[in-house]
Amino acid sequence: MSESIFAAGYKNEAYWWEDAPRPERRAASLPAKIDVLVIGSGYTGLMAARETAKGGRSTLVLDAEAAGFGCSSRNGGQVSTSIKPSFGELSGKHNADLARGIRREGLNALDYITDLMATEKLDCDWEVCGRFHAAHNPKQYDALGKALAAAPKDLSSPYYMVPKAEQAKEIDSPFYHGGAVHTKHASLHPGKYHLELLRLAETAGAQVVAHCPVTGLEKTSAGFRVTTSLGQVAARDVIVATNGYTGPLTPWHRRRVIPIGSYIIATEELPLDVTARLLPTNRMISDTRKLVFYYRLSPDKRRIIFGGRVAYKENDPKVSAPRLHNWMSLIFPETSTVKVTHSWMGYVAYTFDTLPHIGKQDGLWYAMGYCGSGISLATYFGAKIGQQVLGKAEGKGPLDNVPFQTRPLYEGNPWFLAPSIFYYRIKDSLPI
Repeated sequence: MSESIFAAGYKNEAYWWEDAPRPERRAASLPAKIDVLVIGSGYTGLMAARETAKGGRSTLVLDAEAAGFGCSSRNGGQVSTSIKPSFGELSGKHNADLARGIRREGLNALDYITDLMATEKLDCDWEVCGRFHAAHNPKQYDALGKALAAAPKDLSSPYYMVPKAEQAKEIDSPFYHGGAVHTKHASLHPGKYHLELLRLAETAGAQVVAHCPVTGLEKTSAGFRVTTSLGQVAARDVIVATNGYTGPLTPWHRRRVIPIGSYIIATEELPLDVTARLLPTNRMISDTRKLVFYYRLSPDKRRIIFGGRVAYKENDPKVSAPRLHNWMSLIFPETSTVKVTHSWMGYVAYTFDTLPHIGKQDGLWYAMGYCGSGISLATYFGAKIGQQVLGKAEGKGPLDNVPFQTRPLYEGNPWFLAPSIFYYRIKDSLPI
C-alpha cells in the first residue's frame, strides 16, 4: 500500500535540490597554513567564514560531503524567533537580566536575517508570510494563549490568537483547536539560501572545499594541526560548525548535542485553487505537539512540504514517507490520494537545556545546538562566532555565560530518545 503513494520519478532526496543542486567545491590540494579553518559548510560555517574573511583573516571551510549537504539544505524553510524556553522558564534558572538577554537573542536573530535579506538582496524566495502555531487540543490552546500573554511585551514577536471558530481563515482542516499567528515569521527556500550564503562567504574571500573530511585535530603552540583527506593544514583558529552532524572528531561537543532526525516529504503539484483553499494565507504551519509537525506550501504554491518527527533511527526516507503521508492525510483528508515526489531527512541538534550555545572550549570555537530552529539562529550565531574570533565586541552576548551541559554516560548516541518518543507520542494523542 505504501508504494502507491510514490509518484513516477520519485526521489530519495530533498525537493530543494531541484532548483538548488549541491555545489561541487573540490580541490586538488589545500593551503599549508591558514588563519581560520571552519569545519562544516552549512549556514553557521559560511556566516562565520564570511565574517573572518571580511576581517582580513585567511579562511578555509571544509566539509566531508558536498557544501551544505546537511540540514542547511534539508530543512523546512520556516524562519522564526527560535529560542525555545519562555522568559518564565529562563528566569527560574538564571537571573532576570540574563533571562531577558537570552530571550532577546531570538528576536535579534530574526531581525538579523531580515536585515541580511534586504541589504544583500538574497535570491531565496524570502517571504514574511507569518506562522500559524496550531493547538492540537483545547487544553493546549488555552496554555498557548496564557504563555504568550504572560511574556514581557519587549521580548515578544507580534502575534494574535485565532480561536477554533475562526481557524478556517488559516487552514482548511478541523484537525486543530485554534492557535496563534506570529506575523513576523517568514519562509525561504533553504537550498537557494545556502547557495546565497556560499556566495557571500566566497565573495568575502573564504575558500570552501567540499568532500574533504577532517580526520584529526592536534593542538600546537601556534594553534592547531588539522589532518584532512587532502593532507595537513596549520590553522591559528578552528571553528566547529557541525551542529546535528557533530561526530567523534570533537567528542566534547558531541557529548552536548543530541542529533534528532527531521523527516520531510514534498507532494506532486496540486491545482492552485486547491492549495489556496487548504492554506489560504500561505503561512508556515507548526503545532503544539512534542513530536511536532511543520508544513507549508512550496514557493510556487503548487506543493505541500510536510515534515515531522516520525522516526527515531530511520535513515531511509522512503520508509518514513508513508508515515508523514498518513499524518498529512489526517490533517487534509483530500490529500490521501496525492502522490509523493520527494522524501528526505536530516539531523538537527538539540541540547539538554534547549538553548543554542556559542563559545570557545580548549581552543576550539563553536556555535551549535539550534534545537530545530536553525535558519535564523545559525545565520546569526555563525556571524557572531566569526566576530568573536576577530575579537570584536559585537560577537559577545548573553549565551556566552550559559554552561554547555551534558549528562553522565552520554557520548553522542541518544539511547534515551526511543522511550522519550514513545512517551510523547502517547501524550500527544491525549484529547486534553
